[in-house]
This record gives sequence, C-alpha cells and structure tokens, in this order.
Amino acid sequence: MELRIATITDADVIVAFDHVATSEPARVEFIHDQINSSACYVAVIDANVVAYAVLNYKFYDNGWIEMLYVHPQFRRQGIGSALIRHLIDQCRTPKLFTSTNQSNLPMQLLLTTLEFDRSGFIENLDEGDPELVYFKRLRDNAT
Repeated sequence: MELRIATITDADVIVAFDHVATSEPARVEFIHDQINSSACYVAVIDANVVAYAVLNYKFYDNGWIEMLYVHPQFRRQGIGSALIRHLIDQCRTPKLFTSTNQSNLPMQLLLTTLEFDRSGFIENLDEGDPELVYFKRLRDNAT
C-alpha cells in the first residue's frame, strides 16, 4: 500500500467511491479544495486509490482529521488505520483531533485502537446522533 498526498488526477476516483460526493456537489467541491491545498492524502493499492483522508489545522490551530473515507470494498483491512497513522506522522502540531458520529462504531473502535481519547461531544450537528470529539497528544508543547 502506498500513502501519499492526493493529486488532482485522484479527484474523480475519490468522488466515484464517496457515496456522499455522488449526490452532494458541496462534497465534490470539498474534495477538490482539499486536494488543491495539499491537505488530502490517499491510500493506493495496485495503482488504485481506495481511501482518502484530510488533515488540516482548522480546529483551533491544532491538527484536525476532517475526513477519513475508505472505499466500501476495502473496509476492515487496516487501510483506515494506516492512513490515520500516516496523518499522525505528518501532523505538525502537538495535538491532533478528529470526530465521528456516535452511531459510527467502527470509527470509534479504530480511534480507540490508535489510542485517541474521547474529548467531548457536540449536539445538534446531525439530529439525534451526537458528534464525538477525539484527541491524541503527539508530543509535549515544548517539543
């Protein structure tokens, strides 16, 4: 598996397997914007993009994994874990945050396995499905 920064040539493949992007133009625009800002990373297997993740610094100037999406046919194979580990290595701040819906048990398990700690929750983003915020300290602030 190759992990790398996405290029614009990856956009159509990402849009094709991201079920939200197939119906929401805003998601397509998001994907293009993240690729253009070098914040989008992809996992490639046999020359095929099978997952993507977005790392930016929009969460109070801390590292923020805004998106992790693995092609449905490639889930539960360690690809999401590998991408997050890669983002941990790439993160330039001492703290890294992400979030997931309370209903997304696979993502919660993944984050727990990677030693992220629950850091709170946000109500009213998705009705009846709170957003759980996770945190991982990567290094001391002095480092």
